[in-house]
Amino acid sequence: MKLADNALRSFRVAKVFRENSDKINCFDFSPNGETLISSSDDDSIVLYDCHEGKPKRTLYSKKYGVDLIRYTHAANTVVYSSNKIDDTIRYLSLHDNKYIRYFPGHSKRVVALSMSPVDDTFISGSLDKTIRLWDLRSPNCQGLMHPQGKPVCSFDPEGLIFAAGVNSEMVKLYDLRSFDKGPFTTFKMQYDRTCEWTGLKFSNDGKLILIATNGGFIRLVDAFKGAVLHTFTGYNNSKAVTLEASFTPDSQFIMIGSEDGKIHVWNGETGMKVAVLDGKHTGPITCLQFNPKFMTFASACSNMAFWLPTIDD
Repeated sequence: MKLADNALRSFRVAKVFRENSDKINCFDFSPNGETLISSSDDDSIVLYDCHEGKPKRTLYSKKYGVDLIRYTHAANTVVYSSNKIDDTIRYLSLHDNKYIRYFPGHSKRVVALSMSPVDDTFISGSLDKTIRLWDLRSPNCQGLMHPQGKPVCSFDPEGLIFAAGVNSEMVKLYDLRSFDKGPFTTFKMQYDRTCEWTGLKFSNDGKLILIATNGGFIRLVDAFKGAVLHTFTGYNNSKAVTLEASFTPDSQFIMIGSEDGKIHVWNGETGMKVAVLDGKHTGPITCLQFNPKFMTFASACSNMAFWLPTIDD
């Protein structure tokens, strides 16, 4: 799926669903692109059919709350963090709405959760200043890192390494097979005391790392050399909201929502802004992802919007 600058400009909102007055705090496409799962501040978990672009099932996690929801490799199971009671990560079967396993260990809120793209491993980062490595098959933590500072973390597309953004100023890369020996490389960035890093993602080709912040900029970094390739600005985020930034599947474009409900798109190679899309969102776009298999993407604030291209390129 290769996209061109003008193709991004042609996207339009196909469906919008008003869920509730509480914001959608996270969503994730299934690996096959067929469904999307969302979590909201009202403790709801909504499953969407991506072909029809509409919700088909709603579950609730009233006792524990729900945040940072992620599909596993099975389309009917998810893991998610809690925002009530405790900081245990939960493994849920969507089929029968039953918990398969609990992953206790974090002592403060989980702020990063990333599933391996190749197996049952996942990593979590918490305000307790730890990063934990897990396996879906065991409730016990498989690895523990103390990076000191608020961490964000993510796997690379091959599942061989993971990156940890530490203290909003450095990226540490770990080899999954020898993470206990510490990072094999560290990229030091210019520290900006006006904001914090809120997300870290690899591009699908593994060559780029995208760092999101709760300020008015995001950074594109060379995943091998650590050089900052581009700093993207010009979108609204005056209230330090956590806005999700994403790559398109071909790794060519970078997208982020803004607090005024618009989506800004840049060409990752040239650094030029190629589109500003108006999704008529009523609040900050906190969630934004491209479907991994189909030419569509979704954005969310307190409502969910599905986007489709208007022309074939």
